[in-house]
Amino acid sequence: MSAPVVEPDALAHPESGEGRKRPRSYKGPIALGVIALVALVGLGFFTSSDTETTFSFAKNSDFFTIPDLTVPSLMAVIVLTVIALLLAVYSLVLATNHRKPGIWLPVVYGIAIIGALLTTAGAGRDNTSIQFTSLLTSSLFLAVPLVFGALAGTICERSGIVNIAIEGQLLAGAFLAALVGSMAGNAYIGMVVAPLAGAAVGAILAVFATKYWVDQIVVGVVLNLLVLGLTGFFFNTVMSDNPNLNQSLNMQSIDIPVLSSIPIIGPVLFQQNLLVYILYVTVIVTQIMLFKSRWGLRVRAVGEHPKAADTVGIKVNRTRLRNTILGGAVAGLGGAFFTVASGLAFGNNMSAGKGYIALAAMILGRWSPRGALVAALLFGFADALRVQLGIIGSDIPSEFLAMTPYLATILAVAGLVGHSRAPAAENIPYKK
Repeated sequence: MSAPVVEPDALAHPESGEGRKRPRSYKGPIALGVIALVALVGLGFFTSSDTETTFSFAKNSDFFTIPDLTVPSLMAVIVLTVIALLLAVYSLVLATNHRKPGIWLPVVYGIAIIGALLTTAGAGRDNTSIQFTSLLTSSLFLAVPLVFGALAGTICERSGIVNIAIEGQLLAGAFLAALVGSMAGNAYIGMVVAPLAGAAVGAILAVFATKYWVDQIVVGVVLNLLVLGLTGFFFNTVMSDNPNLNQSLNMQSIDIPVLSSIPIIGPVLFQQNLLVYILYVTVIVTQIMLFKSRWGLRVRAVGEHPKAADTVGIKVNRTRLRNTILGGAVAGLGGAFFTVASGLAFGNNMSAGKGYIALAAMILGRWSPRGALVAALLFGFADALRVQLGIIGSDIPSEFLAMTPYLATILAVAGLVGHSRAPAAENIPYKK
């Protein structure tokens, strides 16, 4: 009779067994309630009672037309924020009864708060409307490098290596994609070679972390500065003297037949370029492989209890080395977004801290590919929202909109929306 397989996460969380009550925690419901009250008072104060807001949903290429939705601004703000407040009260009741709210609650809560914000922003603007489909399309596109970066961090940290070097891997991928793509005159070739740059940075991190036992966070920061300096040097010398090595290439949008004509969903999901479609596949494959395969079980075992993994014959440092290189390649692919996927030439420090934001998305997503995707979309939505409200001339300062995803991350890390626990053995060298 064979022994049962015990998941490493279950070993690390014996308190999560059945029959145990969830500990009461009121931090989440209180945070949701405070945000809803602030939205009710603040947005209600800035919204006039005699104005209306128009939302546009459909495009001319859709199968059928969805008429614009016009609502009385103040009434809509009050209804949406009250719904959010009631959801906060319901989450408080669940916490009192030791119950966990379903995923639907934060989703509906977020829709209500964002809906109220959009209603206030578009109030009284007769010549413009809130382009809902365009907002979602931009949100997905702007989240692409964050998703790839968060996936890279998840792959590495699940095996026990802290990948602070995501910023450098994104920047290196953007540089190599622009350089090789310009030399070949083909954006797709640039996208194909971008993972090589990220993998090279990941390999350096892995060697120092597994062979020389250097602190992984220190190595990651140093690698970020190294890549920033190297790409800046080559940009100011080689690329500046040879403009043909830094061309503005572009990957054309690929419309999926039939699916791209579905209202709202079609333009958002099925009118994107090749890199976005690769993103879909990468998230699905990583989620399945990490949690449903033997490889994933071994990776998580190495990240949680490397001594036990070594005892059953798993090569701990070799696993960490391979995973860190793989994670770097994924981040390098995400770096192609900044150049060949966006139709831009390479520029100094064009990743602009997106690697660090990807780390925050990884933490907010609780070291899960699926969670990282959702968290990265939150950041992308904030960027897209800031752009669209600037287009319609909203009075809401863009700085406040830029704060939203960071505030959500701080709340998550502080435990206000659930406890986030990193893999137990991360940043701990394994010494035989």
